[in-house]
Amino acid sequence: MNLLSIGISHNSASLDVREKMWMSAEDAKAALLQLKEKYFNEAMLVSTCNRTELYGLTPETKVDDAELKRFLIAFKNAEASVKLEHFYGSFSGGALSHLFKVAAGVDSMIIGDIQILSQVKEAFNLAAEAGMMGPVMNRLMQATLHVAKRVRSETSICEGAVSVSYAAVELASKIFADLAKKSALLIGAGETGELTMKHLVGKGIGTVKVANRTREKAESLIASFGVPGAVVDYENMAEGLRTVDIVITSVNSPTYVVRPADVQKVMKQRSNNPLFIIDIGVPRNVDPTCNKVDNVFVYDMDSLSAIVDRNLEKRKAELPKVTTIIREEVVEFFKWHNSLEIGPTIQELTAAIEAIRKQEVEKNINRFKAEDRELVEILTKRITNKILHQPIANLRNGAQNNGARGPETVNRVRALRDLFGIADKEKHGT
Repeated sequence: MNLLSIGISHNSASLDVREKMWMSAEDAKAALLQLKEKYFNEAMLVSTCNRTELYGLTPETKVDDAELKRFLIAFKNAEASVKLEHFYGSFSGGALSHLFKVAAGVDSMIIGDIQILSQVKEAFNLAAEAGMMGPVMNRLMQATLHVAKRVRSETSICEGAVSVSYAAVELASKIFADLAKKSALLIGAGETGELTMKHLVGKGIGTVKVANRTREKAESLIASFGVPGAVVDYENMAEGLRTVDIVITSVNSPTYVVRPADVQKVMKQRSNNPLFIIDIGVPRNVDPTCNKVDNVFVYDMDSLSAIVDRNLEKRKAELPKVTTIIREEVVEFFKWHNSLEIGPTIQELTAAIEAIRKQEVEKNINRFKAEDRELVEILTKRITNKILHQPIANLRNGAQNNGARGPETVNRVRALRDLFGIADKEKHGT
C-alpha cells in the first residue's frame, strides 16, 4: 500500500518551529488542492498546535518525500525557520500505524489526549471538501475512528486527570459526591481559570462565582459557559469565600490572595462549615498556613502534581494494550487493501461470466413462455453467482492472507485469467 506520511511535531521540533508550519482550515484546503495537482489523488492534512502531518496515497512510482517536505515549507513561506531535518516520515504500514497512534492519543504531548481525535476527524472532513477522499482514504477514516474507539473502550489510556486544572476539578469531585449541589469560587479568569471552568461545568457543578482583577473578564467567563453564577469583587474576596464550598485559585500574583485572617473571619460566618481550597497558582496564591484553620483544607500544586504523576504512570502502563490494538488493526486494514487490489480481476471475471449468461439466455429465451422469462433470468443469475462464489472467495482469502502481490496470489490470478480467457494485465488485477 503506497500510503506516505510526513510531518513535524513536538517530537521533532520546538514550538517556535511548529508555529511556522501550523495551517488553518483554509490553508489546509489550499495545500491539498495544490497537492492534488502535483502528487496525490487521495490525501489529508492534520494541523494542530503540536503537529502538522500529511498523509497521501502515492502513485506506483514513489514520491520523493524530501520534495513534499520542501513543498510544505514553501507553502508556509517558512524556509528561513524550518529545515528538512525537522520532519519525520514513514511509508505503508509505518504510516498507517503512525496515524492510528496519533488518533488514539498515544503520540500526543500528553499521553491519552482526547482532543486530537476531533482534530483528525476535522482533517478528514477538510480532505473531503477538497475532493481528496477516495475509496482508500474513506476506508482509512473508518479504520482510524474504529481504532480510537477500541482504545477508549478496551484500555484506560484516557482516564485520570493529567492537567493541573482537571486534577483540581477531579479532586473536588472526589471530595463531594454530587457537585450539582455545590458551589465554587474561581479566583482568576485567565487561560487556566477558563480550563478549570470548562472542567467544572463538565462535572456538573451547581453554581460558579468568579473573582478577577478585570471584572469584565469574569463576567465574560460566566456568560460564555452559561452556568449559574455571579461575579465577586476581587477586592472583597471574603464575600465569595463566605458562600461557597470549593475555592480554586489560578492568578499571577506576587503575594498571597487568600490569607489566614481572611478564612478565619469567614469560617465564623459559615458556622464552621468545611471550606476546600485548591491552589493552582504559580507562585502560590494561598498562604499554606490557612491549612491550620479548623475545617479549612488547602491543596496546592504539589498535591495536584502527585495526582497527575500517578495518572500519567497509569496511562503509560496501558501502552502495551494500545500497541496490540493498533497492530491488530493494521493487519485488518492490509487484509482489506489486499482484497481491494484484486478487485479489477474479480469484476472482469464476473463480467465475463455475465456476458456468457446473457448470450445464452438471449439465444434460448424464445423457447420459454412469456410468463416464465423473468424466472429464467433469476434462475440463471443464481446459477452463475453460485459458480463464481467459491473462486472469488478463495481469491479474496488468498490475497488477504498472502498479499495481493504475493507469488501465490499472482499465480492464482494468472491461472484464473487463463481458464476464463480474460485479457491479461501487467499487474494481474491491480
